[in-house]
Amino acid sequence: MEEKQNNNKLTDIALLRKIADAQMLEKKLLIDFPPEVVSEKAALKAPVIDASASGYRDVRDLLWASIDNDDSLDLDQLTAAEKLDNGSVRILVAVADVDVLVPRGSAIDTHAEHNTSTVYTAGKIYPMIPVGLSTGLTSLNFNEDRYAMVVDMVIDSVGKIAHYELYQAIVRNHAKLAYNSVAAWLDGKGEEPAAITAVPGLAESIRLQHETSQKMRAIRDRNGALTLETIQTKAVFKDGYIVDLEVDGPNCAKELIEDFMIAANNSTARFLDSHGYPSIRRVVRIPDRWKKIVELAAEYDFDLRRKPDVISLNTFLLEQKRKDPLRFPDLSLTVIKLLGSGEYIAEKQGMKAPGHFSLAIKDYTHSTAPNRRYPDLITQRIVKACLAGQSSPYTFEELEGLAYHLTDQEDIITKVERSVNKSAAALLLKPRIGDLFNGLVTGVSDKGTWVRILEIPVEGKLIGGSSGVEIGERITVKLVSVNPQKGFIDFIRMRTRRK
Repeated sequence: MEEKQNNNKLTDIALLRKIADAQMLEKKLLIDFPPEVVSEKAALKAPVIDASASGYRDVRDLLWASIDNDDSLDLDQLTAAEKLDNGSVRILVAVADVDVLVPRGSAIDTHAEHNTSTVYTAGKIYPMIPVGLSTGLTSLNFNEDRYAMVVDMVIDSVGKIAHYELYQAIVRNHAKLAYNSVAAWLDGKGEEPAAITAVPGLAESIRLQHETSQKMRAIRDRNGALTLETIQTKAVFKDGYIVDLEVDGPNCAKELIEDFMIAANNSTARFLDSHGYPSIRRVVRIPDRWKKIVELAAEYDFDLRRKPDVISLNTFLLEQKRKDPLRFPDLSLTVIKLLGSGEYIAEKQGMKAPGHFSLAIKDYTHSTAPNRRYPDLITQRIVKACLAGQSSPYTFEELEGLAYHLTDQEDIITKVERSVNKSAAALLLKPRIGDLFNGLVTGVSDKGTWVRILEIPVEGKLIGGSSGVEIGERITVKLVSVNPQKGFIDFIRMRTRRK
């Protein structure tokens, strides 16, 4: 129901969709697929899977499975594992071949190139590629044969990539799994998911993947890959009204997929460089504001090295996570802001890319989510051309222009998503104006003082009683006003403790 019948007022979800549409249009993002995209999609048919086709390997018999969010329908990747000699493990990542149905220059591709990513807001998702395609013909769906790009890696006994190979293949998803249930099972807190039980040998394969990912993560930790943890929430609706903000926290299944995707992206970047093909790299530069990070660490009595050093910074972060887990998400967010945003750059052989400071890795691209991110689709086309012995479908100059565009659009999309999510938080708190909450001061600057309440993962501005408060201080606050259209949430400090 889109409107309240008694007073003709919009439901929360309808209002959030209206706010999201307005934000998208203001930022010149497309909110609907034009007629040419709709007609092009309607004419598409599933590619005929030919196991004898030249250049493709038939690896459908491997124990492929997808692990994603409970409600994910656009499945971009599958994983599989096999034990090898000497303690090594073969880890395979299959990525959906989106290019096979979305060639460069098509109407669908033009739309995807404009927005550059699926946009996720509370109440509404704006897919980069039309639903039915991204969730159907180009999704690695359960029990369906699909063309895919495979990154085939050998991980040695200590967790390093000893060998990698890229090739096109035919794959089949034998189990559609979800992060939370897989994590609960791996942690011994839940039953084995029925989808795993139904496939002989899959339980052993998933456990092997988990063990291998832990070794890979340990290597990354030693190299200085930053341990950062921010609070991510998902709006929960009932009958069109927001009833909760569900915290989407980390777990071992998410870490497993993250570790394998990082390895696959690293291998893909190295593959293209080794064959002399240009690429789009994902980079996080050495931070210009390192001095500010040093000063931040000093506030916690930690002496960071004066020159940017990722291992030193990660030691500081790990120490603070252990000492004060409650405040760690706020510290993480501050560090992320000081590090600066990630960006896309074009690279060709002979150039030295800045690398990814946060991941402590030199060679990195985005390649594992072509249904959801446009740079991944670009990378896929270049890899396919390389494997076929053809010249790159993109010149270096074209990639330079695309990299700037991708970075700009990503920044815009992030602002839209954050803004609408703030509106959702304001709607959730609207009925609680006048209530008292336990709060944690998260920011103090010339622009104002900010506090995160602990009962609900929401941050707002302290408009009264902010004099003398310090970051990290526990205080009691009273909610005095909200503005869902602007995403404003205002508190005043109460001198008496909330019981």
